[in-house]
Amino acid sequence: MTIRFNDETFRDDYTFFNSPEAIARFPFPFDRDDYMYSVNMEPHKTGPEGTPFNVRFDVDEHYVSEMRDREITLTEDPLRCQSLPHMELAGWDLLELIMRSKAEDYPELFELHCDGDRWHWINRPLGIDQRFTFGDATTLPYGPMEYITRQAQGDFAVLDQREDNLWMDAGMVTSQADWSLDFDIGMNFFEWHAPVPKAHEMGIFQRALKFLMQINQDNPARRLNWTMTVNPRLDTSPENYHKWGPEKRTITSENVGQKQYLRVELQTFWRLPRSNALAFPIRCYLINLEDLVSVPKWGRRLHRVLRDLPDELADYKGFAVNRPVIVDYLSQHDDGAATSAGIYPTADDAPRTPA
Repeated sequence: MTIRFNDETFRDDYTFFNSPEAIARFPFPFDRDDYMYSVNMEPHKTGPEGTPFNVRFDVDEHYVSEMRDREITLTEDPLRCQSLPHMELAGWDLLELIMRSKAEDYPELFELHCDGDRWHWINRPLGIDQRFTFGDATTLPYGPMEYITRQAQGDFAVLDQREDNLWMDAGMVTSQADWSLDFDIGMNFFEWHAPVPKAHEMGIFQRALKFLMQINQDNPARRLNWTMTVNPRLDTSPENYHKWGPEKRTITSENVGQKQYLRVELQTFWRLPRSNALAFPIRCYLINLEDLVSVPKWGRRLHRVLRDLPDELADYKGFAVNRPVIVDYLSQHDDGAATSAGIYPTADDAPRTPA
């Protein structure tokens, strides 16, 4: 497998772009023409070849640039990575899970050699060659969770399970959709989901918690979540709302295709063997509307979903102020034809080359 890494930015001049290959493998989140919350969990075992679902931790063309952006965010705000003292063992669990997965799934990019507790990790894309003692944090430049999540795309919440609940007691969070690890650290499952509209009355979170607490080591799970954002900014944190919030007012009918992005999270859930903690990686994928409508099925479906979404969900998903412009743009790519079931394009919906 050969991956050509983009040299791009997710802030300031925004040089992020998706290649045609990245567009074709984008994890489009809607399997029907309307949307309402659901638990929507499925086993994270495998998926169509070439998609983000076919490996444990996806590595794509944005990897090197995303890790560079993470380093910038952590330099500006070290509290984006936190771990309560009792979570160090879970950090070693997560380090092992990610290292073994990457070395097995991408052997041309990563290597892991283990001789008892003497480990040797090689990360070729980032130029890292690290020998360390597993379980001894003094042999790494950072704690185990921080060390490995500086080398893995997406955010990571590490949840302690106790008192019939899950507690967000550790995390690396630099590409979140408007929530704060520093605010949520130490909260339980219901407390950190409190701002979500409608889902509590529908019993969504009660069912989700019951499902998550039953995940075992051999059966990781996954789901897709989504929101909207203006510009391809990874760091849409409350701490930096003063930087990205005003950008919502820059959308016009002339630039909406280039500047308005669908932001999709591939959320996976892993039971960690030594600590019994639950790892919750949240991988962010970005695509602008112009690239998205190059897949006819996706253009039709997104138009119908966003057009019919309840107002409070449009506000929560971050696009209420721009909904008329977005829906008008997408309506031009909806010919009224039926859409096939599922998230994948059919043969008739092969991606077109964007204009």
